Amino acid sequence: MSTDGRAKGLFELTRPGNTFAAGVLTFIGAFVAGGVFSDSQPVQVVAAVMATWLATGAGNAINDYFDREIDRINAPDRPIPRGAVSPRGGLIFSVVLFVGAIVTALALPVFAIAIAALNLIALVAYTRLFKGLPGVGNAVVAYLGGSTFLFGSAAVAADAGSHAVPVEGIRTAGILFLLAALSTFTREIIKDVEDMAGDREEGLNTLPLAIGARPATAFGMVLLLVAIAASPLPFLWGVFGVAYLAVVLPADAIMIYAAAESFDDPTAGQSHLKYGMFLAAIAFVIGRIAVLI
Repeated sequence: MSTDGRAKGLFELTRPGNTFAAGVLTFIGAFVAGGVFSDSQPVQVVAAVMATWLATGAGNAINDYFDREIDRINAPDRPIPRGAVSPRGGLIFSVVLFVGAIVTALALPVFAIAIAALNLIALVAYTRLFKGLPGVGNAVVAYLGGSTFLFGSAAVAADAGSHAVPVEGIRTAGILFLLAALSTFTREIIKDVEDMAGDREEGLNTLPLAIGARPATAFGMVLLLVAIAASPLPFLWGVFGVAYLAVVLPADAIMIYAAAESFDDPTAGQSHLKYGMFLAAIAFVIGRIAVLI
């Protein structure tokens, strides 16, 4: 394997699209918390985004390392199965990225470091411990996705040397975390419903296979409704104005429709739920922009 081929394989291990998206979500969390352009906060925002990139890339790489045997059958074009990267090389690359994420995160406030530490543990443990447990793997993925917002807000909510937990600074982003995490959990369940036939053949024990497709979808919808019920809080608190409400309410409606649609058409439902989740994130950005204007 050439050096260029190996470098390309290592880059692919990080799942660059997912990694970039995670960095963007971290930035949004910082922006919603209101600290992106104030004082020395841009340095902390950059550190938080970089730590997110490195940790997400490391988590994807180690996931491919642990799943290398399954991927030889299900995803033979991935770097390790096709021989672009050796298993040992993938593991070492993941460790290097994890170390880089840890070092970068040390520049952040204590609360952000705590979130980073928890996320790193979850990333390492996901494939080996949680992925095969019904609902638990979905919950870990949902937490990790939503925590990018929380991590970004924690990065700017206090000075890097502060030991105080910045509860007030992350309150609004906490609602965004809740909305993102619970909607992601619902979408993960719907995706599992969509994949039930293949998962059954592979011997996986997902939540829909354990309790049935409709009960699993109903459980996901209940959690989604909890998140949606909390979405107006930034408006009710007076943090964001009508502009936020004008965008988040349609996003809520799309997500409710998508969850209901999933009972009969999980493929369309999970796709439409993704659009609603994206619009909800945009609502928080618009809410913050309106405040700045």
